[in-house]
Amino acid sequence: MANNNIEQRIRKQLADHPVILYMKGVPDAPECGFSANAVAALKQTNIPFTYVNVMGAPFIREKLPKISKWPTYPQLFVNGELVGGADIIESMLADGSLLKTLETAVTDASDDAVISHSEVEALIKADYPDATLVIEGEGCDLTISVVSSQFEGQTLLQQQQGVMNSLSQPIEESRLHAVRIKAYTPADWDTAQAKKPDAGLMQIQSD
Repeated sequence: MANNNIEQRIRKQLADHPVILYMKGVPDAPECGFSANAVAALKQTNIPFTYVNVMGAPFIREKLPKISKWPTYPQLFVNGELVGGADIIESMLADGSLLKTLETAVTDASDDAVISHSEVEALIKADYPDATLVIEGEGCDLTISVVSSQFEGQTLLQQQQGVMNSLSQPIEESRLHAVRIKAYTPADWDTAQAKKPDAGLMQIQSD
């Protein structure tokens, strides 16, 4: 396996997981005392973490110390930054800083996982510069109405596929799970709006 591919794989792991422990063995069966101590400390915080068994990944075991500048295992990374090995992890547990560090990482990752209306708008407008958008809902569950002249002559399926393609990145990243697309040409939008009842009027029943 090429060195560049191994490094890319490691950096992707670090980017994708806010708390990741590179260790010998697995949490339920560590293969060295230092890894066992690190796992025990992390478990005391009750913060979920990802792990990589370097004994089963010899290319990573060889390459990671050259990236982290840390020669031994385990190695704990938080938000892509090396925290240290077992001694440092245990020391941080003792002084209370380990829990705070991990809590911050998990909170930051949760915040990043929520897509904003402005990001949705920017992604769609990159492909549909003339679009007018109405975005309803919060978090990863959105209903998006898109009005664009680029939909002229397209089928409904083509219209929706185009918008979904604009949102492919957050969908692949699982930041957008449930999305409903309503695509309109300007003429279709005007027609739809004309059919809506006037919110300022109330029907009065008469005898």
